Amino acid sequence: MGQRVLVVDDDPTVSDVVRRYLERAGFEVALAADGPAAMVAFEQRRPALVVLDLMLPGMDGLEVCRRMRARDGDVPVVMLTALGEEADRVVGLEIGADDYVTKPFSPRELVLRVRSVLRRTAPQETTLVLRDGDLVVDVARRVALLGDRELALTVREFDLLAYLLRHPGRAFKRSELLDAVWGWTFGDHSTVTVHVRRLREKIEADPADPTRIVTVWGVGYRYEPATAERTVA
Repeated sequence: MGQRVLVVDDDPTVSDVVRRYLERAGFEVALAADGPAAMVAFEQRRPALVVLDLMLPGMDGLEVCRRMRARDGDVPVVMLTALGEEADRVVGLEIGADDYVTKPFSPRELVLRVRSVLRRTAPQETTLVLRDGDLVVDVARRVALLGDRELALTVREFDLLAYLLRHPGRAFKRSELLDAVWGWTFGDHSTVTVHVRRLREKIEADPADPTRIVTVWGVGYRYEPATAERTVA
């Protein structure tokens, strides 16, 4: 079997369908039906990725995500949300979920999302290091530093920051960033907005008045470099 995916959902029908599709795609699958059981499975053997339902007995999906992030910030999380739960979806993205799928969903689409997230989090062969003043992003090691402080970034936050740094001074539409960073040709543009806000909180001297990731009104966002350069370590 391939990489291990932990599927957390209290609906046995959903869990069984997701398990079968993921196993057909070559993944090893573990199941948990509630929040506490999910944390036990997570601690016993860290998965390569977690598929996590928001509505769970014992401990909701948001709290499970918080606790998993506190223990291992690098494990990607794909959240399952019910139609109309936009507020919960945004909160999920804010606490570190890397992607989401809205119920009812296509199992094939979920498998594609899982593969996309894992592909983006796989170690890169390139040794590219991106620099802008005191901000350093080591793409190969997936480490970002601001001065002498390592930044605690989720998978998507890191990918978004690296992508913007690779294209300093260029304005991107939110739809373009969704396609380039998330691999989505369609989706909720608030996903980009949430991640930009989180990045600003981590790299800007004043997140309310950003000077690095600036808003281009009517378009989207642009990375405004101080001394942007690309070097090979």
